[in-house]
Amino acid sequence: MTTVSTTNVTVPLLDLKAQYETIRDEVEPVVREVIESQWFIGGPKLGELETAIAGYCSASRAIGCASGSDAVLLPLQAVGVGHGDLVVCPTYTFFATAGSITRLGARPLFVDIDPTTYNICPKSLAEAFAGPDADRIKAIVPVHLYGQCADMDAVNAVAQEHGIPVIEDSAQAIGSEDVHGRRAGSMGSASGFSFFPSKNLGGFGDGGIITTNDDAIADHVARLRNHGMDPKYYHSEIGMNSRLDALQAAVLLVKLRHLDTWSAGRQANARYYDQVIADAGGATSALCLDEASDLPLRSPEPAPEGARHIYNQYIVRVPAAHRDHVREKLAEVNVGSEIYYPLSLHMQDCYMECGQPEGSLPNAERAALETIALPIYPDLTDAQRAHVIDSLVSIVRSL
Repeated sequence: MTTVSTTNVTVPLLDLKAQYETIRDEVEPVVREVIESQWFIGGPKLGELETAIAGYCSASRAIGCASGSDAVLLPLQAVGVGHGDLVVCPTYTFFATAGSITRLGARPLFVDIDPTTYNICPKSLAEAFAGPDADRIKAIVPVHLYGQCADMDAVNAVAQEHGIPVIEDSAQAIGSEDVHGRRAGSMGSASGFSFFPSKNLGGFGDGGIITTNDDAIADHVARLRNHGMDPKYYHSEIGMNSRLDALQAAVLLVKLRHLDTWSAGRQANARYYDQVIADAGGATSALCLDEASDLPLRSPEPAPEGARHIYNQYIVRVPAAHRDHVREKLAEVNVGSEIYYPLSLHMQDCYMECGQPEGSLPNAERAALETIALPIYPDLTDAQRAHVIDSLVSIVRSL
């Protein structure tokens, strides 16, 4: 690979200012257009975005809402999840996956992850339905973590066997595809996406959207996001205020035009990182750190043939005993990093009552101790990405 000078290079984990500079001239006119219209809630911009996202995700309908968290909660409510129910979800995910379940009065039933992909483990999922409370399970929420689709064939097979819906948590996965070329957001009963600014398609604040191929679910979610109201001021059920603002919709419509190019940039950066790690003697996440390699560093296992990984995060693994030291050394050379996620949900204080103690979901617990997220955004310069991966390899080699 070409040697690039990285002297005095700084690389934040994410640089949204760099992205904005490339689209400023497109965004500012549409923002002014919304301001001049004074139509801030609903309206044509929201309708345009919903149509565009539905098409992009290979779904028939899309319904905007106020956050990615609500984008999981609302379809769960629409399919009837409520007080006393159980909903299966992975323990290794952002808190909102389980929090949305709990807010409906249900309880998450946590399952383990596949240590290679970090997505829901089919074996652990099947075991959840062999337990004593299987008849209380009313839905499954798989998470397409880091931008790679979960094994939806396995998930849907279990769901169909038990006659329950699947709500995809696609917060990190817009544009991801499985081995059959199916898009995240088109494979379950419904799916929730996040427009949090750090996402591949991020807004200028909070926002979310639900996709579905089920008109009944779409109509129900559209009503629930607006206080359960239909027609105006008539309420057959209790919903919530979860509307996506027109300003956000206008910005997201501009960004959507660039999304595939940005995803391709992330993929190119991932390939570069992969190659440097492989050349240095590392391996992919398919090889446990306990198994010998020339360098105790693991890159993400590339997506299988036919699938599309959009790398919302690029996750490496290092020995748990050295993880914090590696991050400290990265910070010393001005490389940003983060841990997604340092404590699995079944070990959080607020979920101790679920009765899944430490040691019960070992793949997730180990990932929480070994993983590090590196800068992967598409605006990285050649010097920046070289600095990130060369620094990491040098630090790990010195352990």
